[in-house]
Amino acid sequence: MNQEKLGFFTLSFLLILSPALCRFVVEKNNLKVTSPDSIKGIYECAIGNFGVPQYGGTLVGTVAYPRSNQKACKSYNDFDISFKSKPGGLPTFVLIDRGDCFFTLKAWIAQQAGAAAILVADNKAEPLITMDTPEEDKSDADYLQNITIPSALITKSLGDSIKSALSGGDMVNMKLDWTESVPHPDERVEYELWTNSNDQCGKKCDTQIEFLKNFKGAAQILEKGGHTQFTPHYITWYCPEAFTLSKQCKSQCINHGRYCAPDPEQDFTKGYDGKDVVVQNLRQACVYRVMNETGKPWVWWDYVTDFAIRCPMKDKKYTKECADEIIKSLDIDLKKVDKCIGDPDADVENPVLKAEQESQIGKGSRGDVTILPTLVVNNRQYRGKLEKGAVLKAMCSGFEESTEPAICLTEDLNTNECLENNGGCWQDKAANITACRDTFRGRLCECPTVQGVKFSGDGYTHCKASGALHCGINNGGCWRETRGSYTYSACVDDHSNGCKCPLGFKGDGVKSCEDVDECKEKKVCQCPECKCKNTWGSYECSCKNGLLYMREHDTCIGSNKVGTTKLSWSFLWFLIIAVGVAGLSGYAAYKYRIRRYMDAEIRGIMAQYMPLESQPNPRGPHMDI
Repeated sequence: MNQEKLGFFTLSFLLILSPALCRFVVEKNNLKVTSPDSIKGIYECAIGNFGVPQYGGTLVGTVAYPRSNQKACKSYNDFDISFKSKPGGLPTFVLIDRGDCFFTLKAWIAQQAGAAAILVADNKAEPLITMDTPEEDKSDADYLQNITIPSALITKSLGDSIKSALSGGDMVNMKLDWTESVPHPDERVEYELWTNSNDQCGKKCDTQIEFLKNFKGAAQILEKGGHTQFTPHYITWYCPEAFTLSKQCKSQCINHGRYCAPDPEQDFTKGYDGKDVVVQNLRQACVYRVMNETGKPWVWWDYVTDFAIRCPMKDKKYTKECADEIIKSLDIDLKKVDKCIGDPDADVENPVLKAEQESQIGKGSRGDVTILPTLVVNNRQYRGKLEKGAVLKAMCSGFEESTEPAICLTEDLNTNECLENNGGCWQDKAANITACRDTFRGRLCECPTVQGVKFSGDGYTHCKASGALHCGINNGGCWRETRGSYTYSACVDDHSNGCKCPLGFKGDGVKSCEDVDECKEKKVCQCPECKCKNTWGSYECSCKNGLLYMREHDTCIGSNKVGTTKLSWSFLWFLIIAVGVAGLSGYAAYKYRIRRYMDAEIRGIMAQYMPLESQPNPRGPHMDI
């Protein structure tokens, strides 16, 4: 083995070893054995990193341990064994022993035989581990993407207990529970995808690229609606100090060995180098940062899917020039992206990649990220097939109950329990109102709010409209009837929320209100000359001998009284007019006397200063010559 190959294998070993020394968290779900009593209880099991775990849900079944092929490394058809459930029977969980073949192959063989889930019993006493897909890129491993049943690894002791119960003739029933596998604290899901721009790593890379293309639409809908907060991440490793100046390190790392990725073809002599992958990863991270600052982080999905299509390694287009064309076409600020990338040849830290390396280290309940690709939902690592439907199911289980967006309630992801017998909740068929509310985790029976009117009750047996305007919803649940042009209602449209028969009716106000016969009960129209006739909701009263009925006094009056009344009114009007005329005449006389008095006073004053024509001249006539 020459020095170049030795360096390659040594460096590759160190790059692989560094993540292996990290803290890996096994994601678990609960397993509840319901029978027999000897092993009844709740146990932990490890979620397999393949198939489709039922995130947010549960699965009930009965356990079968086959008499042959107990490691499930061969087809069960060869042993004439089937696990298909009979009509009306529980689904079958197949108990399989660990060893001799891949976990994924065991799941695929059991699925083909009709199993609803597999339980892999460990073959030694040890802590639970995560069952993963095989690393080898084998051409006969196409079945991996066709595994749809969930899988779980159980401890050796639990496996032995189940086998013992089955051998003793007991039926073992259990429930697999994933309802708490993903935290669901509020109405927004935070998730991150640890990915890679390398497209030459075999089936895992092909699966990852296919997922990005298929999930893009759903991801952008959720992000634009404010339902999710997505962050992409990229794994890099540092080059060991002893190899920093080596040819191998220089070809796989940037910034003087600080950020490295394995060679795509695992051959330094051809194709692209690991450092090319690091730079393209950095460019994708910078595209996200730039677009996140503009309030459009979802454009990242457009960029990475376009890059995978337009700039593949096999076409020798995995270059900056090809990437820049896509950046420009998506109206992304190229200068800001280049500034974010910096100088890959400089002996300095890159703040973006440094932050990515720090993010790889697990915090809280999340372990270190060591597998690519890795999806993290609400700080929990996703386990299962990287496929649109399976991932959406996991994400939808991360919303607080009843806050999930519409995309989570589609038929592909969710069974609407309200469609069958209204989910066992209260409903008013006449008003088309129901207390059943479909959610991703199951139905809720909650009294609804309709047209601003709040219904109150337990949601199961009764709900009643309350508050103002509640009469507008099915008449508040009160009695109402129309006859001809008249309509009467027992609903009181205020905050009393009660049903009270209106005036002229009697009853409970809910189911019925009966007309009160005021004439028969002698409550009205009781004067000697009165004639009473009952009507629906009221009455009519008339008088004999041409008399007139006065309803407010419940009495009849004669026509002479009417004439006297008319005369009295005429006299009153005459008196009012006479008083008015007299008042106006007096006012006019008063004004005349005042005016004459004022004229006399003024003439007297004027006479003191100059003779008036009406006064005699004491000197007699005078004439000028």
